[in-house]
Amino acid sequence: MNPTDQKIDTASVKVMRSHDYCHFEVCLSSSSADTPELIDELRKTAARLADKAVAQYCIAKLNASRLIGTESRKHYLGEEVKRILEMPEADRSPEQMAKVKLVADEAYWSRRESHYDYDDDWEDDNHDDDDEF
Repeated sequence: MNPTDQKIDTASVKVMRSHDYCHFEVCLSSSSADTPELIDELRKTAARLADKAVAQYCIAKLNASRLIGTESRKHYLGEEVKRILEMPEADRSPEQMAKVKLVADEAYWSRRESHYDYDDDWEDDNHDDDDEF
């Protein structure tokens, strides 16, 4: 019997991906996918969704890594500013004064610590890990 001659009432597909010791699984079913071609399209949709989940995981992991890096740099900068504030203001270099201003500017930190929640319209804000304070 030819597979295209079979009557298909319902179809289910499952696609699994493993990345970075994490597993992503997408299961789809349809009662309207009644031909091998439509089932294959269902499979492709599941594969695209699984690939998208992996890509979003990578973005979220990078964002978390940047946040950790930002927190450590923030702590280091805070310690440096404490030492700068012990100096007379007239003895501070322009760079030191900029660091003091930067730490005082809380809006800077809220802008840097964006939260990624798997929105499709989220875009990287192009902050490099090597940004200078």
